[in-house]
Amino acid sequence: MNARDMHAEMARWIENVTEPDLAAELSRMKEAAETGDESAFTDAFFQDLSFGTAGLRGTLGAGTNRMNVYTVRKATQGLANYLLKHANGKPQSVAIAHDSRINSRLFAVRTACVLAANGITAYLYPRLEPTPALSWAVRALECDAGVCITASHNPPEYNGYKVYWE
Repeated sequence: MNARDMHAEMARWIENVTEPDLAAELSRMKEAAETGDESAFTDAFFQDLSFGTAGLRGTLGAGTNRMNVYTVRKATQGLANYLLKHANGKPQSVAIAHDSRINSRLFAVRTACVLAANGITAYLYPRLEPTPALSWAVRALECDAGVCITASHNPPEYNGYKVYWE
């Protein structure tokens, strides 16, 4: 993303973000950028967080290159689009688990909401569960996919979004 695109993207986020913690972070980035320090802004917006091994993983915070409710919803919409495109008329379902990391429960709930809005059944664990429990649920419930909100062994300021197939 070039500098012009990054500034436009940050302006779009500032205008549309409703989560207080992310809005405050964006405000701090904007103030710093106005005084000439664009380092935090550049790192947060220079690219979209992208899928790596099994899913997304990144630092929590505001921006397209961060783990937040917006990147989680975007990833989930992509997953929903893929599942529905390949469903061949079969109802789709996804099991969802999360660990104890910051915002894991929030991200899991938002994942379930996006899936449900797309007509996909979401089975959301009501408590913390490890990744093997998600694998079990995908098979036991005959789901088409599973999502685990975890960043595994990464530092505490990270979270992740792992996708598993049936």
